[in-house]
Amino acid sequence: QVQLVESGGGLVQAGGSLRLSCEASGRTFSSYAMGWFRQAPLKEREFVAAINWSGGSTYYAESVKGRFTISRDNAKNTVYLQMNSLKPEDTAVYYCAANKGVISTSSLYNDYWGQGTQVTVSS
Repeated sequence: QVQLVESGGGLVQAGGSLRLSCEASGRTFSSYAMGWFRQAPLKEREFVAAINWSGGSTYYAESVKGRFTISRDNAKNTVYLQMNSLKPEDTAVYYCAANKGVISTSSLYNDYWGQGTQVTVSS
């Protein structure tokens, strides 16, 4: 079993930055692809970014490409999401996910999920 705990959310003005962290339990972290998803009120959870087990490959939703950067530190069992040039439409609860093997961009098919951290962007 793997537990994921997100942190780093908060309130920020449009154009500002936040860095989210997701710490995973266990010593098998390096074998998992990791992803970030988000969900706004009354909307479905959507894919944001993902990174493979080694950190050598990344994938981003078109809406965040060029603004967000996903990275991981396997020694710390942690994945990060650096969010720059934030927009009000980025407001959502952000969740990290772990998938053993390849990246999954589906909100339905990931092995483990965190509890989420709130990101609010004011205009």
